[in-house]
Amino acid sequence: MAGEQDKAEGFAAGSQWSLLNRTVYDRRDYHNGAVSNGARNAYKPRAQRSDLAEEWAYGLMADFVSGYTTGVVGFGADAHAYMGRQLDSGGGRAGKARLIGIDNDGHPKDEFSRGGALVKMRVSSTELRYGEQRVKTPVFGSSDSRLLPETATGWLLTSRELPATVFYGGHFNESTDRNASSHDQGFVVNYSNGKQGDSFDLAGVRYTGVPGLSASLFSALYEDTWRQQYVGAAYTWALDKREALSLDLNLYRTDDTGKALSGSIDNTSWSLLGTYRYLDHSLTLGYQKIDGNTPYDYVTRGAIYLGNAVALSDFNAPHEASWQARYDLDMAGFDIPGLTFSALYVRGRGIDGSHADPQGGYAWLGYGKDGKHWERDLQAKYVVQSGPAKNLSVTLRHAVHRGNVAQAELDADQLRLAVEYPLGGRF
Repeated sequence: MAGEQDKAEGFAAGSQWSLLNRTVYDRRDYHNGAVSNGARNAYKPRAQRSDLAEEWAYGLMADFVSGYTTGVVGFGADAHAYMGRQLDSGGGRAGKARLIGIDNDGHPKDEFSRGGALVKMRVSSTELRYGEQRVKTPVFGSSDSRLLPETATGWLLTSRELPATVFYGGHFNESTDRNASSHDQGFVVNYSNGKQGDSFDLAGVRYTGVPGLSASLFSALYEDTWRQQYVGAAYTWALDKREALSLDLNLYRTDDTGKALSGSIDNTSWSLLGTYRYLDHSLTLGYQKIDGNTPYDYVTRGAIYLGNAVALSDFNAPHEASWQARYDLDMAGFDIPGLTFSALYVRGRGIDGSHADPQGGYAWLGYGKDGKHWERDLQAKYVVQSGPAKNLSVTLRHAVHRGNVAQAELDADQLRLAVEYPLGGRF
């Protein structure tokens, strides 16, 4: 096989640039004591907290990706600069949607920004990248679900020397949250408030050599906190030109390790989604199960591939079982290409966090027994197909979450509008 480096065009000749304009409005109305439990508008004194979280902001994301120098060993460098600007919010409404940066006094910033760069080297089809970067794996992944994307600092090795196979190896010493402007806050951990480990390591492989199949196996170590294994597989059967069936399985196994900075962890979490597609219609049914006295937890906002992790809840509480029903419609078959609709409903029950380590990082969540909750999400999206505004997208989502006091998520109604306009090209 010819290696990817054999096709190197040169540092400048192979360079590309992209510029993404994004505007997001996120409004969340909280109910049933959300203020009094201390989780709402947590940057404000209790007397100034509001049941309403509302943030509107504009983000500009510029990325430069260089080509590789020619020769047996190729070298290159990438860089990015992100800027976010507040369009509307306030101290009593900011802090939960996490679109806007927050200063040390708990007030939303008018503007925040950050930038970074990496150097890279390639031999044959093996690439090593070191610096600040966006990562996409099931155990450590940069989320882009707010205004600006997450980034992480460290090194990542990817190798494509074998057909239909990609090997991964990585070591990271921090991750930067989506509304952050600094790079020295350690890792973004989603549920534990325990002390942080100093590093995160991963290794994995992804295989796509069978038509319709994608399978992955990963192992990760969050220093002195947990060791995690992941197995995932997705397979699609094309029944004919009009119909298809697909299955999507994800499984995580997490155990505490070293100093166990988040306390005792013994957790197995898995999900299975099945989808039937007929022309432009898709129907999905899913089941998810958490076995353990702690929730399924993860470093970085994007490292959760469980099927029932949706807009307002991950449905990942201790011992929780949840099911999902989802319907998707692509309006291309009705002569409106670019317009899609989706509707989903997830219900979880059986939550029992009463046996969590009382000295561990999850006791603060206050899980009880017999916890249950549900979520309903409705979404419409349109992508312009041609003309000067080609690829401009508009996404509107309405999400509702309700639950009892034995589970840790807040009752909320969300309205979210996002507009994106990407530009890009080669130098």
